[in-house]
Order: sequence, then C-alpha cells, then structure tokens
Amino acid sequence: MITALVVALGLLLLAPPATEGQPAGTIPKVGLLGPGAPSATLTSVQREPFEKGLRELGWTPGVNVTLEYRYAGESAARLAEQAVELVRLGVDVVVARGPQAVRAVRQASATVPIVMATVDDAVALGFVASLARPGGSTTGIANRTWELDGKRLALLKEALPGLARVGILANPQKTRFPELGTALLGTAQSLGLRAQVFEVTRSADIATAFTAVARARVGALLVLTDIQVLEPNRARIVALAREHRLPAMYPWRFYAELGGLMSYSATLPDLHYRSAMYVDRILRGAKPSDLPVEEPTRFELVINVRTARALGVTNAPSVMLQADQLIE
Repeated sequence: MITALVVALGLLLLAPPATEGQPAGTIPKVGLLGPGAPSATLTSVQREPFEKGLRELGWTPGVNVTLEYRYAGESAARLAEQAVELVRLGVDVVVARGPQAVRAVRQASATVPIVMATVDDAVALGFVASLARPGGSTTGIANRTWELDGKRLALLKEALPGLARVGILANPQKTRFPELGTALLGTAQSLGLRAQVFEVTRSADIATAFTAVARARVGALLVLTDIQVLEPNRARIVALAREHRLPAMYPWRFYAELGGLMSYSATLPDLHYRSAMYVDRILRGAKPSDLPVEEPTRFELVINVRTARALGVTNAPSVMLQADQLIE
C-alpha cells in the first residue's frame, strides 16, 4: 500500500501542472522560432534565461513541457517553413524572436498563440491592436530599439566630442527601415553629425561595407539591431571595426563583451526570462489578447575600456560616469 502511494505521488510530480488550457495527462509543446543559428551567445542570452524562467514557474523541459527550438539562419523562406512545421507539430504556443518570425507564425496559423521576443513597433506592424489590449493571438515583449538608436547616437557624440562624421551599419530589409532610418539621419543632424548609411543584406556584404566605411573616412560607427545578418556576424563586425580603428556603438552588450567599444540596450536575458511568464500564463489558459504587451524599463551602458585603450579613445568623463559596467 505504501509502495503504491509512493508511486502515485511520483507520477503526480512528473505530470504537467494542472491547467485550464491543457487536457489532463498531456504534455504541452512550446515552439521557439527565430533567425540565426545555435551559438553559445544565443544560448546564454535566450535559451538559458527562458528555461530558467520556465523552471521557476513549475515547467521542466523534457519532463512536463516539450521545447521545440528552430533556427532559420538568414533565410526568411526557412522561417516560413519552420513556422508551418511547428504548427503541424501541434505546439501550444510559439515564442517568436523578431518581427519576421512573428509574421511567419501568423501566416502559418491564425490561432496559435504567439509570444513576441524583442520585437520593435508591434502596434505599427499590426501584430497587436495596442500594448494594453493586444487583441488577437499575439502578445509578449515590445523592445524599444528604434527609440534607443537616437540615445545611442547621442552617447557616441558625447563620448567623442570631436566627432563630425558617423557611419550607420544597417540591414535595409529590417522592418520599417526607410521610415525610421530617415528619422535617425534627422537625429544625427540635430546632434551636429553628418551620417551615412552602409547597407548589409547578407553576410557576404559585411567586408564590402567596411571597405566603404573606411573610404568615407567616418570617425565612428553606429551598428543597428538586426537579428537576421548583423547579430549572427557580431564577432566579425567587432573585429573589422577594431581593424579599421573605428570607435563603435552597438545595440547589445554581447558586442561589447566581444571587444566592441560601447553598447546601450535593455538587458536581453531579462527579456527572454520574462517571455517565459507569458508562456506560463498561456499554457494555464490565459488568452494572448488579454495579456498586455510589456516594454523594457531597465537599460545598461557598457564600455569596453580595453578596446578604448587599443583605439586610443579617451571617453568623456560624463559618459564613463553613466556606465553600468566597465569591461577591463
């Protein structure tokens, strides 16, 4: 009798948490879709914090929840294929990293719940009706990257008071780039900077772009967010910036950790950690339409002091005082 009771208790512990959204005895499936390829950096900033969040909420991958990771490299077509594959697998929710991934899942299914991870301009893109009342099948984290680009440019100018010409490294295929890129050029002008955009649409364009940057004789570089091409090639971009002796401002701290001069951003692991909370609520029966979209509220300025020394850059004291971390 005691043995039977112990076995029964063990089965209860291994069973999925009781939820309104799941039939008894089933193990829910969560899809995670995005561009790029598996890497140590992506694991540390996305997978580990996301799975940590799930575990704290009672979900253990491989025990009471199944996680299906999909990476599409630089291919939008591959994203679409993998979104269809996840829907066919019967996932209960998809965590989509970036607007192209969100769009791919929405095209694959009108009903599968979607948790956005680090998506800009969710309202303007039509993913949600409003941040407070998303409506439809999509909710999650709306990153404020485009708003932050103006702040990054201002910090770069403050750090390098003599800066007159700045290059902007960008993927023009990024959502709303023409409109928001024009706005960024206006911000540069208001700061007394002459800015020039250098476009990268695939990995093969990166070396050519840096050759063009060198010819333009810009004094510094602003690298925009882009999970399709730029971020998967972050180590190469940082190396080329140092090779050309270019002080650069980057959109995520992992660039600074690789040797980039400066970064200013939300804390990316926190965003993925919080996306687990959306998944938890959806698996327990909540509707995405009823879950307000969150925006990050904590941002960090990281300065790589070793790189500054190597480039012969003396950052303005006012910027050094603002830094949340100095990498020695």
